[in-house]
Amino acid sequence: MPELPEMETYRNMLSERIAGRTITAASVTREKTVNLNPDEFVQALIGRVVWFVERRGKHLLLHLDDGRRIVIHLMLGGSLYYGDEEDRPDRTVQVELSFGAHKLFGIGLRLGYVHLLTAKEAIERFEELGPEPLDPRLTVDKFKLLFKGKRGALKSSLVDQHTIAGIGNCYADEICFVASIRPSTRIPALKDEEWERLFRAMQSVLREATANGGYMEDPFYKGDTLTGGFNSLCRVYDRGGEPCTQCGTAIVQAEVSSKKVFYCPSCQPEL
Repeated sequence: MPELPEMETYRNMLSERIAGRTITAASVTREKTVNLNPDEFVQALIGRVVWFVERRGKHLLLHLDDGRRIVIHLMLGGSLYYGDEEDRPDRTVQVELSFGAHKLFGIGLRLGYVHLLTAKEAIERFEELGPEPLDPRLTVDKFKLLFKGKRGALKSSLVDQHTIAGIGNCYADEICFVASIRPSTRIPALKDEEWERLFRAMQSVLREATANGGYMEDPFYKGDTLTGGFNSLCRVYDRGGEPCTQCGTAIVQAEVSSKKVFYCPSCQPEL
């Protein structure tokens, strides 16, 4: 599932291509992907101008000139592609937005959605999301307070979007590795030193992953060489049985609260 770095990569690339552009056509092939009657959804979009593209957690928001927002959540298996008709992806496309000769294709949105919301509806949709991990106003002390009263495994809270927005299975494991903390560590066991390492690791991993296009390798446009660049840089995620890049010990794949976790038993000792 796309996480913060993947969605931020999309945001950057979309901003370059559609900010200030008019939606000239649209189509919907799966009714459940949108929140309105498909014909109503299409008619509401034609002629609208995308002012700018925002990201909130794992969501994209396309701000329109009438004050409404197109909210995109890709969920598991979803992706976006931008190109002309000759570049049409050889996969099921649920939603298309046309900008003249170029189109934004919403692909594999069996669980994902593209909703058209008013400003008020969008605010309400996201008011229960936790803060952004890279918000400059977030300090290590404020970060620690987000986990106050929690007693479960660290990974479970890191991927809880109500605690902090945008982190999923991949980056929770990568953050824990860089912080030298095992993902199964119980929240109450963390001391100030671990919280400081965790906070710094969260920032560095998410920035590094975004700079390298995230870990999901489906290109966003023809000739895209950035998207997915972080996959080869992942230290533990989806690397079960491979040698740790830091010490050579085999990476362990296990389960925590029904979620896969990957960690190095040597570099991430039990607390």
